[in-house]
Amino acid sequence: MRHRRNGAFLAAVLGSAVVGALLVVPATTAQAHGGMTFPSTRTHACYVDGKAGGGGDLNPQNPACKAAVAIGGKQPLWDWFGNLISNAGGRHREIIPDGKLCGPTTKYDGYNLARTDWPTTQLQSGAAITFRYNAWAPHPGTWSQYITRDGWNPSQPLKWSDLESAPFNSVTNPPINGSGPEGAEYTWSGRLPNKSGRHIIYSIWQRSDSPEAFYNCSDVNFGGSSGPPDTQPPTAPGTPAVSGVTGTTAQLSWPAATDNVGVTEYEVYRRTGTTDVLVSSSGGTSLALTGLSPQTVYGYYVVAKDAAGNRSPASTVVSFTTTSTPPPGNCQVGYTVPSQWSGGFTANLKVTNTGSAAIDGWTLQWTHADGQKVTHAWNAQVSQPAAEVSAQNGGSNRVIAPGATVEFGFNGTITASTATAPTTFTLNGTSCATS
Repeated sequence: MRHRRNGAFLAAVLGSAVVGALLVVPATTAQAHGGMTFPSTRTHACYVDGKAGGGGDLNPQNPACKAAVAIGGKQPLWDWFGNLISNAGGRHREIIPDGKLCGPTTKYDGYNLARTDWPTTQLQSGAAITFRYNAWAPHPGTWSQYITRDGWNPSQPLKWSDLESAPFNSVTNPPINGSGPEGAEYTWSGRLPNKSGRHIIYSIWQRSDSPEAFYNCSDVNFGGSSGPPDTQPPTAPGTPAVSGVTGTTAQLSWPAATDNVGVTEYEVYRRTGTTDVLVSSSGGTSLALTGLSPQTVYGYYVVAKDAAGNRSPASTVVSFTTTSTPPPGNCQVGYTVPSQWSGGFTANLKVTNTGSAAIDGWTLQWTHADGQKVTHAWNAQVSQPAAEVSAQNGGSNRVIAPGATVEFGFNGTITASTATAPTTFTLNGTSCATS
């Protein structure tokens, strides 16, 4: 768990972030899924554009995205993180022909269109960058980032010869550092090449535990020349506000910070005296606080971070007191630790609907003791950005009928000698009884 050491109660924030992981491991498949979210790959950028186009469906407004949908329909957008070849085994140049690099299978062929109006990420030549890659289903492997050569022709389908021969950035087994707009993300630092104008960053993720590989084309524009590194931190976020306080939950929001290049994420810390706890790291300006204790005083503050890793001064601390213990809702949770070992443990959870109406879609939340962290889950999508844990239903256990029980579990790491079971749970924001 991430902590912050204070010289005084309101001392400035120091250190670098170490954020937890979201792990989604479907019980019926060994396939990974993921895609570049910064700089945004074509399928992700069109997915975001489609969401903005609205109404709960995906209706892209960008002309290139609309053209891709006309070729392959909307399913590639819903599956924007699945642009893969399952048996690649490192044979990328052998099995992917020229003109098919951005969409190597029929499903994603529309994203090979040679156009200059794809959604584009603005970058600075030679600048530091934090790559962000969605970790929909994590697996070990190596990510290699290539850049198009100077003078390449964007009006022609991308060929292997259009890429520089060696990747300008490569990383093996990067950490999963918190959540982005689409869930947990791998993040790693790098430095952009010295380029100008329009280019494509071509990313290949080759898994090391499987021959499966993923392919991403991110359209970028280098608008500035290389120069001194970005050392200017963002401004402090505005004073956080708290709403919807209950005995175990609250909603935190704050005004955005500003930066000369751009803010990439916000770190939320819980004030605990001399040592502060990192609660969450994400790109948004709000956070649902869960797993709180009734009739307890809490203090939170926010730090902004830019792509170069510069951190802002801390926002003003906001304090509030939770209400008395709420009556349990129509749910009961059982949490057991059937096995543990030096540095690790297994936990099983049972969620029972004690009400008279079916629960259609559920999110169970709790807080882990210091040093406990989820590493692998089954039968649920489990995330742990810091101490707070959130588990969402899978496709097969979305509905809990009255009197029915769903089960899921996970493996985790631990720094103490014994795993501590949580005592407070909320289901869809409502407190649950425990068994």
